[in-house]
Amino acid sequence: MNEAAQQPQAPKPVQGENATSAAAAPEPDAANLNAILSIPVTVQIVLGSASLPVASLMKLARGAVISLDQRVGDPVDVVVNGKIVARGEIVVIDEASQRFGVSLLEIVSSPGVEKAA
Repeated sequence: MNEAAQQPQAPKPVQGENATSAAAAPEPDAANLNAILSIPVTVQIVLGSASLPVASLMKLARGAVISLDQRVGDPVDVVVNGKIVARGEIVVIDEASQRFGVSLLEIVSSPGVEKAA
């Protein structure tokens, strides 16, 4: 047998009008953008955390107080789908209805994510 016939040959690159390059990816149209913007995400405000042994956890009852690692006035973390995206402070929105919210102090930047202008 001929050794050249047994060697696999590399595929030849496609040339011409039908060829596409990875750099020329199509831009999303309005329908795709709207579909992405309508995806629900989970937003959590983290006041703090604590570490307890299971024995202490089992002894908790109504009225028990768990000490958190944050102090009063420390910024709280705004977490979206498990990632910290911002920090802020707790504010009272309406005392009559006893509602509160978070005033953002800092947006946490992530590597590889560009901010919109």
